[in-house]
Amino acid sequence: MRVGLLQLNPVICDFKGNCEKIVHAAQRAFENKADFCVAPELAVTGYPPDDLLLRADILEECEHSVKELASRTKNFGPLLIGTPWRAVPDSTQLYNAACLLVDGRIDKVFGKTLLPEYDVFYEKRYFASVQSPGVFELMGRKIGVTICEDVWNDPDFWGRTGDDDQPVRSLCAKGAQMIINLSASPFSVGKHRVIKAMLGSMSAKYSVDLLFCNQVGGFEDLVFSGRSMAFDAQGRLTASALEFAEDVLVVDTINSENNRLSVHDLSSSSEIWQALVLGTADYVRKSGFNNVLIGLSGGLDSSVTAAVAVQALGSGQVTGVLMPSPYSSPGSIDHSLDLSVNLEIKTHTLPISELMQAYDQILAPVFKGYQPDVTEENIQARIRANLLMAMSNKQGKMLLATGNKSEMAVGYSTIYGDMAGGLAVLADVAKTSVYTLARWLNKTRGKTIIPREIISKSPSAELRPGQMDRDTLPDYEVLDPILSLYVEKGSSFNEICALGYDPDLAQRIIYMVDKAEFKRAQAPPGIRITEKAFGRGRRMPLTAKCSHDRSAADG
Repeated sequence: MRVGLLQLNPVICDFKGNCEKIVHAAQRAFENKADFCVAPELAVTGYPPDDLLLRADILEECEHSVKELASRTKNFGPLLIGTPWRAVPDSTQLYNAACLLVDGRIDKVFGKTLLPEYDVFYEKRYFASVQSPGVFELMGRKIGVTICEDVWNDPDFWGRTGDDDQPVRSLCAKGAQMIINLSASPFSVGKHRVIKAMLGSMSAKYSVDLLFCNQVGGFEDLVFSGRSMAFDAQGRLTASALEFAEDVLVVDTINSENNRLSVHDLSSSSEIWQALVLGTADYVRKSGFNNVLIGLSGGLDSSVTAAVAVQALGSGQVTGVLMPSPYSSPGSIDHSLDLSVNLEIKTHTLPISELMQAYDQILAPVFKGYQPDVTEENIQARIRANLLMAMSNKQGKMLLATGNKSEMAVGYSTIYGDMAGGLAVLADVAKTSVYTLARWLNKTRGKTIIPREIISKSPSAELRPGQMDRDTLPDYEVLDPILSLYVEKGSSFNEICALGYDPDLAQRIIYMVDKAEFKRAQAPPGIRITEKAFGRGRRMPLTAKCSHDRSAADG
């Protein structure tokens, strides 16, 4: 049997565009002698459609689109597509479903059994669970249908005890000889190795072919890497689709030597780079923009952000803006210009000294009796944000924020200043990882993209004479491991200290993270690359009783 896996990049609720993608991909697969085709989880709407699923008009349009798809593909062959589906018309009971289209009609509807309610998932808000997964027969074989989470519950693989719901076991008890999994599994660094091991283990355990069809693309903060795969009954990988790109993979389950095994680069820097590029490209374009602005400071973060944007959109669609102040070093200006030459992007230079003086004059009466402090530093960042947003409004270009995860975590950023923008490209990339990514980029390109002076110099916001990040923060090599433990692993103060970290330092970092929660709540979305990013998968109260007081000085 030959199965076409349609690895698609939909746009949320662009029914016409998404259906066109399904039709064209299916046509390619059937022309390549596929016997039937599979599209990813919720391919008709894209995943995740969130509260759009609460609108009756969206569900009606969805059902109309599925029926139209059935009509348009009636001469193709069987097609299994992921879609929201109401149990009965006008019902409030909605399934995360897979519709089997045969001969121009909806032949069968299968529902998702396991609905995830952790991290970035909250499917029980929208969907009802089916009690048991279903099978259908094709060419004399029984095929079991699962949807994403349905294959993530094997206790043997995860080393758990108990007898929880196991959809694959249930399907095999019904005689399934092949398992199809329609998926929209979000990317995080290293996750693909887990998926590959898990699916291979499951196919070998039940002695069935297992085919995994995954969504690809950027969807706000989430990125999906694609990498659809097929495994034989011995658990061996027999076919794999492209990574971070749309693809049509036709899998021959009998003669695996006919299959394509795409090469996946699972090094962390490659994965991060590809996720950032795809996430940026899709967020900008799916938001209706073609061009972006970036404030270039001569620092590492803005340089790497610009490099990502150029790869994502093209050099002609990226504009860098230099906004020197009296505290800007000559090197920062020169390094920004060197970067712009390397990336072949246009730049504008807008000095802010006169604006700083104007602010000082206007605020002098109300600041009388106060000493200069972080307030004046924040004003500089907000002046720059105003200039950038003015250009964004006038020229119709999205502003990209450049802060990294380490800064976002401890609040080393200015709200309404350098946090301004439509997308924070590096918001889930720790500072130490930004350094690694810059070096990796230069090495893999075989030429200098990020000037070496930018990588080697000590990081500084340059908002006061001689300022360095280390004046306010621990060295990033010390800071980032503690942030990873507290933010990503959920470790407590005592657990962190038990690993040998200095208690005073750990307490200080935890204090800064908790204190900055209100800033992050107002930050632009960032691209998720870790298992715990700031965003939809981390929901923290802003007014909880903490061991600190907020003041107006928090900038």
